[in-house]
Amino acid sequence: MTLMTILHTLATDPDLHVLADGKDPIVPKYSPELPDAVNTQVKTILSWTAGLGLAASVGGGLLGWLLVAVGHNSERAQLAARGKQSVLWSLFGAGGIGVTSSLVLAFYNMAK
Repeated sequence: MTLMTILHTLATDPDLHVLADGKDPIVPKYSPELPDAVNTQVKTILSWTAGLGLAASVGGGLLGWLLVAVGHNSERAQLAARGKQSVLWSLFGAGGIGVTSSLVLAFYNMAK
């Protein structure tokens, strides 16, 4: 069979025209979704995880500032330096938790 014969057969077949016009699609329209009972529980777990992680980062930052204050007032330079490091790591942790939770929720909600 030549290429021209194949193309002519494809172009003149009435069944292919019906499939190609969009009324009767080849691939059925399907939107994957979790059941509502599971969907709300997963969203709750993701939200609580992000919230608790950010709360822990805030608590770590406050404790870091406490270490800085105590270290400077009691002339313990090492304690103040550790406090400054903990404040920075708390900021990095909060940023990481915020970005990660936003990405996970964004990809999770894409199925809708």
